[in-house]
Amino acid sequence: MSNTFQSLPVGEEIFLLKMGEMVLKGLNRRTFEERLMGNARRRLEPYGKFRIYSRQSITYVEPKEAGCDLDGAFETLRHLFGVVGLSRAKACEKTPEAILETAKTYLRDDLMAARTFKVESKRSDKSFPMTSIQLSQFVGGELNEAFPHIQADMHTPEVVVHVEVRDFAAYVHANPTPGAGGLPVGVGGTAVSLLSGGIDSPVASWMMAKRGLALEMVHFFSYPYTSPEAKEKVLELARLLTPWCGRLTVHVVPFTEIQEELRRSCPESLFTLLMRRFMMRIAQRVAQRVGAHGLVTGESLGQVASQTMEAMAVTGQVVSLPIFRPVVGMDKEEIVRIARKIGTFETSILPYEDCCTVFTPRHPKTRPSLEEIQEAEAALDIDGLIETAMQGIERVVLHP
Repeated sequence: MSNTFQSLPVGEEIFLLKMGEMVLKGLNRRTFEERLMGNARRRLEPYGKFRIYSRQSITYVEPKEAGCDLDGAFETLRHLFGVVGLSRAKACEKTPEAILETAKTYLRDDLMAARTFKVESKRSDKSFPMTSIQLSQFVGGELNEAFPHIQADMHTPEVVVHVEVRDFAAYVHANPTPGAGGLPVGVGGTAVSLLSGGIDSPVASWMMAKRGLALEMVHFFSYPYTSPEAKEKVLELARLLTPWCGRLTVHVVPFTEIQEELRRSCPESLFTLLMRRFMMRIAQRVAQRVGAHGLVTGESLGQVASQTMEAMAVTGQVVSLPIFRPVVGMDKEEIVRIARKIGTFETSILPYEDCCTVFTPRHPKTRPSLEEIQEAEAALDIDGLIETAMQGIERVVLHP
């Protein structure tokens, strides 16, 4: 790759991706940047060929050919974890005159529609002959002459003209678009997320992906007690997460035999707790199979009977992997707010029951002891039931 401005495609825009906490990672920072760029390359494949590279806390995304779908690419990058802000920018030569002319033409529509503006300049290339303040004053004064209907406003401008003088070129853009934030998916390893058809588990999955976890999804399906529509609802929830998480594999576990055996052999009040212990065991088996090192659940303390502190201790006791419960301290309104933001809420509230709601006991135990749970499980062939379920798993791969 040439380090000159002439390497930029003539007449095309470029995307500038601003990194957040990644810049604080010290000696590991390059690992995070490489992961971010790799994730971006995979996500952008349907939209054309792009050159992606990082310099000075910025990731640059250049179209390599005419005809790239820049609108689709930009929308995809808005969902890329690790990016706190992104801009569609125009590159130009590093001269005050070129910068001014680019601002006039590239941001003409924004400036014509605004009543107030200001210019903010950053000069990473210290060989540039003007300071940042001098450059802002020059561009701002000339824009005020060219667009006399707008006034400078340093406090609450309608449009901010951003000028960045960097290694290879100068870049002009308007207000950045907020990014997804967080850390690039995959830098934190891989975990298995228990995905139901409710509101909480998709939000929990999204929150852990935002912290850099790559996810494998597990869903427990109890046909004929739960319908094919209920299964499709969960797969749709997983599809809605793929713009944020990337490709997802959903491991659909047949759970009917386990639930019927629990109903035959165990006290009704313990159904939910015993079911969840089986789910955790199976999720850990799936994690071992795919090389994951943690489990993710949508449990929120006190929300339902199986989510008391005692109940969570009992259900977590059967696994050795760490369990991440990112929504554990959130109330329902907070969880719903995130579900709406990420686009899963409307699907989550579709009226198809999952396996947990179908077999909910009339009077569930909320303060279980480990001894009574283990006593109930003594009547079960736990290993045999788990092995049968594992052999019947269906894997559905979903792409963004």
